[in-house]
Amino acid sequence: MGEQSLGRVKSATRNIMFGYVGQVATMLMSFVLRKIFILYLADTLLGINSTYTNVLSILNMAELGIGTALNFSLYGPVARGEKEKIKSYMQLYRKAYFVIAMVVAGIGLALAPFIKYLVKNPGVSSRDLVLFYLIFLFNTVSSYFVAYKYSLVNAEQKNYIQSNIITITKIITVFCQIIVLVITRNFYFFLITDAIIQLIQKIFVYRYLDNLYPYLREKNVQKLSKEESNEIWKKTKALVYHKVGDVARLQTDILIISSLVEVRMAGVVDNYNLVISSVSNFVNIIFNSVISSFGNLIATESKDKQYSMFKVYRFFASWVYGFSCVVFMVLLTPLIRLWLGDKWILPAAAVYCILIDYYFKGDRIVLSNYKTAAGVFEPDKYLALIQGAVNLVLSIWLVQTPLGITGVYIGTIVSGLIANITKPIIIYRACFDRNAVSYFLDTAKYLLSLVAVMVSCHYISKFMLANLTIPGFILMALIITVIFNGVYFILYGRSEEFKYLFEKLRNWKK
Repeated sequence: MGEQSLGRVKSATRNIMFGYVGQVATMLMSFVLRKIFILYLADTLLGINSTYTNVLSILNMAELGIGTALNFSLYGPVARGEKEKIKSYMQLYRKAYFVIAMVVAGIGLALAPFIKYLVKNPGVSSRDLVLFYLIFLFNTVSSYFVAYKYSLVNAEQKNYIQSNIITITKIITVFCQIIVLVITRNFYFFLITDAIIQLIQKIFVYRYLDNLYPYLREKNVQKLSKEESNEIWKKTKALVYHKVGDVARLQTDILIISSLVEVRMAGVVDNYNLVISSVSNFVNIIFNSVISSFGNLIATESKDKQYSMFKVYRFFASWVYGFSCVVFMVLLTPLIRLWLGDKWILPAAAVYCILIDYYFKGDRIVLSNYKTAAGVFEPDKYLALIQGAVNLVLSIWLVQTPLGITGVYIGTIVSGLIANITKPIIIYRACFDRNAVSYFLDTAKYLLSLVAVMVSCHYISKFMLANLTIPGFILMALIITVIFNGVYFILYGRSEEFKYLFEKLRNWKK
């Protein structure tokens, strides 16, 4: 194994380990915080909190993809140790993000008078709705003055630095918010506590990264060449389409529910999303931690080597996402019932649709991460816009039919599958000079395996969870773990991808 390869494995492993520790800590505290929030505050406030989080996610599209484009541009200079070039890129990044912060602030303030129309039956005054929103807006705008500094850390495959800072901040924030809720039972104080701690974190990060990379404070910075600048803006323009489309597809479900059903239902959905995102964030630590390693791989290795690593990456994702999907299908609603009670249960059809999208989203994350590392943004730049339009039209139409909330997620599934079909074709042609037939054959193979295991586990759960208890829940989780991983080991234990992963695990333990 070459020195570059060893470095990538070591960096990815370190990023994953720190990410896991952080995710476990923040996940547990988030569950406790959600339980206390529901006990001490009105149901509608949880829906408002979820809705505003999504509104600000939409405003984040003002970034227009420059962060992703610049991260890609940094992989080469970082691998070659070109400090002057790094300084040039980072100066461009800083200026761009200042402009973005001003744009987000302007659009955000302009939206404030209309925010009441996004929240149906809020249970609070219009004045409170606006003030809550302004606190969320402050947190979003202030983050832009720090966000660009993380790009160099990530390009150097030191994602764990960002993970550790976020973890420590989250733990402190949740701990303080729990105390504030118990003592005051006040949503304003809950939000202000978060804003203050986040502001302190941003000031710390700004100074810490300045000290970590002192050469970035030097004044003698060369301008990028016209060709280099044009390359960034070319990729950025392509990413604008991706960003707008992704927002229309991924960030609008809660808004549709909040405005067309009622805001309380947005809170019910958000409880399910909290569980799913807590686990998927745990899973995604692995996949996001290797983006920078893939960037380095692409900059230094042949296409055959890249293709073999992509197949390993995709195989592992199918195993992990398949396992978590089966667990969710069987145990998610029983978990919500044990944790929060029957009052917070969604219809089974809606839950199944959410989880079908979750599984296919796992496939898309693999594709998107590799595209990001390879800088392939232009061939499918209009695809995300088509997906976003399909999602909005279908979801808004179907939510007003007897399907209700289930209709929202049917729209999400349909729009997502467009990318599952088209992106492999684009990536295989652009990155590997191959056709994608093998990708789709593998997809069918992994999907059939998952369905067979899921049907078996669902049948067993009818007996194990007939009278829901915590011991029965834990035993069912163990049964799913044994059945799923046993079946997958029998089916795929002799594959080249499994052998590669097993060898890496064995060497890592040594």
